[in-house]
Amino acid sequence: MNPKLIALQARREILISAAAAQRLAVAQDIAPLRVPLMMADQGLAVVRAVRKHPEWLAGAVVLFAVWRPRGVGSWLLRGWQGWRAVNYWRGIGTAQTKPAPKP
Repeated sequence: MNPKLIALQARREILISAAAAQRLAVAQDIAPLRVPLMMADQGLAVVRAVRKHPEWLAGAVVLFAVWRPRGVGSWLLRGWQGWRAVNYWRGIGTAQTKPAPKP
């Protein structure tokens, strides 16, 4: 066999074993983060579903408005205030609070 091919094969085996050791090390380092990352992934899935189907959120609000359990009004008020705060922090609300330009 060609000496270059033998050297290349040896280098390949070294790289494969190093990659396997690195995968194992990364898996061990990430293991404690598995549960928090799964929870974050589920949260993102919920956000994607609500963005894809906003009518579900509207239906839930209508359901709560019709059902009227105790405290729904306060929860809706908190949600509205939270919504306004998020929009303000994103910069949407700053345009609404600026005074009108003088003619």
